[in-house]
Amino acid sequence: MAIRIKARSGESVEQMLRRFKKLCEKEGLIKDVKRNQHYEKPSERNRRDARRHEPRPVRPGADRQGGGRPKKPEAKGRTGARSGGGGF
Repeated sequence: MAIRIKARSGESVEQMLRRFKKLCEKEGLIKDVKRNQHYEKPSERNRRDARRHEPRPVRPGADRQGGGRPKKPEAKGRTGARSGGGGF
């Protein structure tokens, strides 16, 4: 997989280098080099792939618009400054 860049008329070196980097990224060359930078055992690769493909657990209440934790039910029959049950 050879990547070749020809200089266009009036193009600076910086512009050529930018085009070269974009082509390398598009080809996946940078990602491949980073992946092969350190040796990874096949069992580690399989474990990583299995972890990536397993479904994530769905949290209760995730389908609601507000999201987050469900609210606590309010205490009934109590009035005054202490109503609401905010104690320890």
